[in-house]
Amino acid sequence: MIDGVVFDLDGLLIETEEIWDEVRETIVRERGGRWTERAQRDMMGMSSTEWSRYMHDELGVPDPSEEINRLVVERMAERYRAELPLLPGAIAAVKRIAARWPLAVASSSNRPLIDLVLELSALAPYFRATVSSEEVARGKPAPDVYQEAARRLGVAPERCAAVEDSESGIRSAKAAGMRAIAIPNRSFRPSDDALASADVVLASLDELEPEAIELSGGGSASSRRGR
Repeated sequence: MIDGVVFDLDGLLIETEEIWDEVRETIVRERGGRWTERAQRDMMGMSSTEWSRYMHDELGVPDPSEEINRLVVERMAERYRAELPLLPGAIAAVKRIAARWPLAVASSSNRPLIDLVLELSALAPYFRATVSSEEVARGKPAPDVYQEAARRLGVAPERCAAVEDSESGIRSAKAAGMRAIAIPNRSFRPSDDALASADVVLASLDELEPEAIELSGGGSASSRRGR
């Protein structure tokens, strides 16, 4: 039985993984750091505290992590205000699921960016609770952000379904005890092992119907869609 649904944000409702990558790489190079091929994947799912420290410690950005964080968030917000990169079907999918269950957001984005996305998209009224991983001890794939989202919803984690696009997000939701619905990120597809751990795998947000949520709460593995 599912009593609440928790959405990821980046890569699921908005196509921003490439923008995060571009903004952070630009700042690393501007500040004399060393961008690496693995940097983007390493930082996926990290909280702002974690990735700003990573940029300082591993990529050689000389500024304090707090200043790195401020610069990245400022530039991300500028990009969002210029053009919010909503993924096709995002608004309709949220509205469909909100008509049936209370919703929350559990995101690795900073609090100001979560709030800005929901304001610009006019989706804020559909979410009862929102959580940034900067508000908990550990970012994804640790379960903290999903556990806190369930707490704010007032629903036990095991009675929640999480909708995710990334490997770290799927693992975070499962570690929290939630059912996981995966809509794989097109640019940074989760591993086969991570997708195998999901309860339902869908091809796109257009397939995110109440029936898929219900299936995650009790469908058999053989009946999972999109495999």
